[in-house]
Amino acid sequence: MRPNHHQFIAFSYVVREGSFSAAARRLGVTQSTVTQHVSKLEELVGSELLLRSRDGVSLTPTGRDFFGLADRLVALDSEIGERLQGYSSLNEGRLKVIANAPQPALQVIAAFNDRFPNVHIDFRLCDWTTANQLIRDRVADVGLITDAPERDDWDRVFLQKSRYVLYCRFDHPLAARKIVGLEDLVDQTIILPENGSLTQRVVRQKLKEQRIALPQLITMTTFPVMCEAVRQGLGAAIFLKNSSGIYDDLVEIPVRDFQQEHQTWLVAPKDRARLKLIREFRTAALAIAIK
Repeated sequence: MRPNHHQFIAFSYVVREGSFSAAARRLGVTQSTVTQHVSKLEELVGSELLLRSRDGVSLTPTGRDFFGLADRLVALDSEIGERLQGYSSLNEGRLKVIANAPQPALQVIAAFNDRFPNVHIDFRLCDWTTANQLIRDRVADVGLITDAPERDDWDRVFLQKSRYVLYCRFDHPLAARKIVGLEDLVDQTIILPENGSLTQRVVRQKLKEQRIALPQLITMTTFPVMCEAVRQGLGAAIFLKNSSGIYDDLVEIPVRDFQQEHQTWLVAPKDRARLKLIREFRTAALAIAIK
């Protein structure tokens, strides 16, 4: 007996939503229905697809092999549904968005929400490595990622470009400088995003090239936390210009060692990029980019 599309769709939503109960709510069915579909699929495959735990579910090696196919079926099912409904006015729906920086993601989400207030958006801010992985694994629908890799199975739309700069308080020893170099930061406390971030990769590579060590480094999880740390006088922070809302009491200083411009892209799996929700999100993103 061959699996049916309901089993694949249930399996895909369990992975994307993180649990059987969340998948059931998303699909509008009972949890037992979802459980039965997934169990039947595992029985037909002859192997476990999911590992169940109190913290949720995770894919087995066999599950990873099947998830990409299952999620493509969900995308196709959604596209067929849109066409049958005549491309409705998006009075409902759900979109999973990820980004490796708050901006321009939050601006795009705000613009999209103004047009489609009934579409539920799940937004997650994560490091660069995780952001790429979530799109690659099809766990997120769309991502706004700096220096997103070019892949045959991704749809990429350019949004903006920016350089790395230093942010510090107005009373910081470097605040009056028009420009600084990495050598000027050796005796300063420098704040960077967490491991896995693009900033970590870029800064550490440049330090290695110039054989410079920054002994006073602090790593933090998110850009807002970094900004608040700078405001509290913990040190100066390096990150991309315009990647977060910067407070008026912070000073922005160019860093001569970071002349490369880094590009922010809107990315989505190509089959999902055809869906109306994602096409409208892309339209909102391009409108922000043009401004």
